[in-house]
Amino acid sequence: MKNALKYKGYTGTVLFDADDRIFHGRLMGITDVITFEGASVKELEKDFRSAVGDYLKTCNKMGREPENPFSGRFMVRVPPEMHCAIALAAKRERKSINTWVAEVCEKNVHV
Repeated sequence: MKNALKYKGYTGTVLFDADDRIFHGRLMGITDVITFEGASVKELEKDFRSAVGDYLKTCNKMGREPENPFSGRFMVRVPPEMHCAIALAAKRERKSINTWVAEVCEKNVHV
């Protein structure tokens, strides 16, 4: 994924604020709001790793499990006609719906 940092299973978005001349970001895939920033890529990466570490420590101190980002599963609701078309396309290729959808996503989303 472009414009993203990864550390200990967590992914952070990366944006650049041209007015303030600073990089900033937020952890993706969790409901807690965890942010980080830096004036350089090196500072941004350091603050990102620190933010992840602080998040994990804080959860531990509070006695709660940190949220796990992106389990690899998601539910998609589609109209029955599309569900049928997907099932038929997967069957034609002798694949499960899961495998077929994963391959379609892989072709269209560059990680």
